[in-house]
Amino acid sequence: MTVEKKTAKKSSAPRDSSVQTIERTLAILEFVSERGGATAREVSDTLQYPLPTVYRLMQALVQADYLTHLQSEHRFELGFKLDQLGASLHRQVGVPAMVRSEIQILHDYAKAAAYFAIYRGTGVVLAYVVDSPRYPRLQPLRFGFHEAAHATAFGKIMLSGMSKAQLDQYLEAHGTSDLTPTTITDRAKLEEHLAEVGNRGIAWEKEEFIPGMTCAAIGVRNDAGMVVGSVAISTPSQDTGPVRDRELERRLRDTANRISRYYRTTQAPIA
Repeated sequence: MTVEKKTAKKSSAPRDSSVQTIERTLAILEFVSERGGATAREVSDTLQYPLPTVYRLMQALVQADYLTHLQSEHRFELGFKLDQLGASLHRQVGVPAMVRSEIQILHDYAKAAAYFAIYRGTGVVLAYVVDSPRYPRLQPLRFGFHEAAHATAFGKIMLSGMSKAQLDQYLEAHGTSDLTPTTITDRAKLEEHLAEVGNRGIAWEKEEFIPGMTCAAIGVRNDAGMVVGSVAISTPSQDTGPVRDRELERRLRDTANRISRYYRTTQAPIA
């Protein structure tokens, strides 16, 4: 979702001025990030914030090193402080070298983009991706992606491991948006589908997230057998079929089993 779309949402409830200032500041940061830089006028025109307010907030961001002002070009770009925040986030998520290696191996042998997802807080978050020019990741899947769990294979396998109360709470908060003609948006049908995913131990997603693409995922489990993460692949639907699907499932199960065993034996936290 772009900044422009976010600002289209209006709330009828009055907001504290400090909260509004924070919302505007974050929207400006996101806008500059998405555009690869922007002038204050561009920010003001697009977000429909008063120009003096935009100047004031952008100058505050410059002072804090979250933005940098290219005076000769009359525009603003992201500052170096954001790189520090990003590096800190990667350290906190902390995907171990062993897991990164397994996802790389999965990518190499499955000949598909490979993913590792975890629970973080109350969300299903993509923590690591391995792809290549020949086998690219799905767009917009990237580190930190946490939307559309109902329509992604790695999300489905993790939703299937939730209790009824947890699933209800998650879906109430995140919804089941219609992404493609085959996305399951009906709650009853989704719950039925997730029960089948839980019984089979594998989630398949055929063109529910991106048209023309198929994904599959297997859960990573802790000592109690609970799903605490997932490994997944994505591949063009035209490259799938009974033989290919069996091979992908075998690769995924082997990878998930090794990663599960690693976490059980090292007792390392997943998130």
